[in-house]
Amino acid sequence: MNSESNLRSQDVLVVLKLLAHPNDEWTYAELGDSLGFSASQAYLSVNRASAAGLLNYPAPQNTLNRANIKEFLIHGVKYAFPVFRGTLTRGIPTAYAAPPLNRAFPNSEEPPPVWPSPQGTVRGVELSPLYKTVPQAAQKDPDLYELLALVDAIRDGRARERDLAIQELNERIDHQ
Repeated sequence: MNSESNLRSQDVLVVLKLLAHPNDEWTYAELGDSLGFSASQAYLSVNRASAAGLLNYPAPQNTLNRANIKEFLIHGVKYAFPVFRGTLTRGIPTAYAAPPLNRAFPNSEEPPPVWPSPQGTVRGVELSPLYKTVPQAAQKDPDLYELLALVDAIRDGRARERDLAIQELNERIDHQ
């Protein structure tokens, strides 16, 4: 297995996009454009996600391997793609500060985790996004935004935040 078959963070972003819209039909150009990268990058991401067992490819519309996706997001993503925290910055809320978890954690004394973004409206602690285009992709797609925030709560949250994120993620994976 060469380094080109190792799972990358943008591959997880592709899987989350497909999970957010399981019935949509995508070209690689459309998929890449919706996530802020090229058609060839989208193609390579689908291939790596398939090699990792997250997608059943080549099947019509890259069917999702939901059991493997669930296992990886709950138990592996925080180790494979750890979070790095930075300083206070303007950005887009994530993890417990974003939907859907922000309903369970409405107000906190500490600054919320945010993905740095000039379009952001919240001042908070910088939390490294899963991939550099996550803030832009999340702003275009509310369903993807929620999945990304849940994954960030698993990657960086405290026990209660992680538990709620896992519960919500399980429900979304099982019932979409």
